[in-house]
Amino acid sequence: MSQTSEGFRPPQQARSRESLERVLTAAEQVLAEDGLPGFTIGAVAARAGLSVGAIYRRFDGKEQLLGAVKDQLLGQLEEGVRASLESAGPGLGQIVGAFVSALADTFGSHDRVFPELLDAQRSSGRDRGLAALAAVQDTLTEAAQPALTEVRRPDAAQAVAATARTIIGACVHRAATCRFWPDGRSWPEWAAESAEMALAYLTSAGAGPVGAAARM
Repeated sequence: MSQTSEGFRPPQQARSRESLERVLTAAEQVLAEDGLPGFTIGAVAARAGLSVGAIYRRFDGKEQLLGAVKDQLLGQLEEGVRASLESAGPGLGQIVGAFVSALADTFGSHDRVFPELLDAQRSSGRDRGLAALAAVQDTLTEAAQPALTEVRRPDAAQAVAATARTIIGACVHRAATCRFWPDGRSWPEWAAESAEMALAYLTSAGAGPVGAAARM
């Protein structure tokens, strides 16, 4: 885990890293089960089997701890997308499918936590989140380079970037609202349908920018 936007720097020794993982796992569990109202240092300490003082020796307070949880999940998202695209087949369909599935896997595994983190984020946390999403978008655009000949839009590279942003936005929105506005689909089902829609757009000939036809 990298240094978070809240200023926390993780330990280097193996024993300390294991203790940190216990704290972050406990913090995520408390956040998932009790939400922000129940997210306290005391609750996390009890779940982790540590003293309150032990957590305060590592974190200034619950805001910094929330930042560490968010940073870890965003790191998992970045790594999951990267690993999925590295193992994807060469075709556009396999690349897009791997990308959407990787997003769905991470968000689906933590769909009770992401809404709480989104509600709690401060400006510094938002910057970390936007940086992670930008990195995820760049990972797809780079992976899709060999398959750009399959894209039929007027500007293939721009179309792939737009697809990445649209899918990421839909994924974040779904994670934030699915408990209150369910769509009746599992995360794998959502991923499959989103990949199909993305491919339909990328492989259909476009008319250029909106309004171009009207100016002709």
